[in-house]
Amino acid sequence: MHSSGPSPYRRFTRDQWAKLRDDMPLTLTADELDELRGLNDRVNMDEVVAVYLPLSRLLSLYVAARQKLFRATQKFTHAGDRKVPYIIGMAGSVAAGKSTMARVLKTLLARWPDHPKVDLIPTDGFLLNNATLERDGLMNRKGFPESYDVRSLLQFLSDIKAGKKNVSAPVYSHLVYDVIEGQSIVIDQPDILIVEGLNVLQTGRPPKDGQAIPYVSDYFDFSIYIDADEEDLRDWYVNRFFTLRETAFQDPKSYFHRYAKLSDAETSQTANRIWDTINLVNLRDNVLPTRQRADLIVRKEENHLISTMYLRRL
Repeated sequence: MHSSGPSPYRRFTRDQWAKLRDDMPLTLTADELDELRGLNDRVNMDEVVAVYLPLSRLLSLYVAARQKLFRATQKFTHAGDRKVPYIIGMAGSVAAGKSTMARVLKTLLARWPDHPKVDLIPTDGFLLNNATLERDGLMNRKGFPESYDVRSLLQFLSDIKAGKKNVSAPVYSHLVYDVIEGQSIVIDQPDILIVEGLNVLQTGRPPKDGQAIPYVSDYFDFSIYIDADEEDLRDWYVNRFFTLRETAFQDPKSYFHRYAKLSDAETSQTANRIWDTINLVNLRDNVLPTRQRADLIVRKEENHLISTMYLRRL
């Protein structure tokens, strides 16, 4: 991330950021981290100590400040509203490691005493189902902004922010590559909700008549973007594709079972073709342009480990 003019961000090297942990204890074990780690993601305990513990401390401070502001507003308005959940948005490219970061953060944040109820919702469940995508000619645009049921996602976030109980969200299966009919995740008044997805920081053209059109990010209290070079993202995607060929793709129920018997050369060719025609296009056109909207940009290097943090100035 380069800027020739004044930056709205403060830059921290990994070592500088690690010192901000203060005396926060490590509450995550190596076995737990193994369960949280995604395919081919190399996050280790050193990464948790240097990056994730300071981040969870920062977020806990932000949550406490927001709760204090809520109480002040409640006192001013004489309202009896219940405190609303603090929502963290997490964006970034395919293969950037969003899911792993979200799961590790969820686990760490839930171990702070003042906000023990932390939930995580991937936006994959709000993709239009395959039948609809096929009908509308959008199967090759899956993951692009137009492939989501944005209205349902906005309603979900609105209900969460309103403090409603038992708010349902659809479930997506990466095995069958589709939304699972009749299944749902129920989110019940969490202290913190992490919303993870490719395009969660996306905006659109404002209407000329000035009518309000909410964006998903309007419901976020804090947002994170995971950044990396295009070629590193490509390599991670291709490596993950090879791993999936030997694991999930072997299941006859897998949508990608047809790739299970590809040779190494065919697997590389297929993965690179999918990256070039779908994921890279989405990254350049839709995902990367939202990077500057994040409150925190975390920069990953070729080894998949975080090297630099850019925290938006208040």
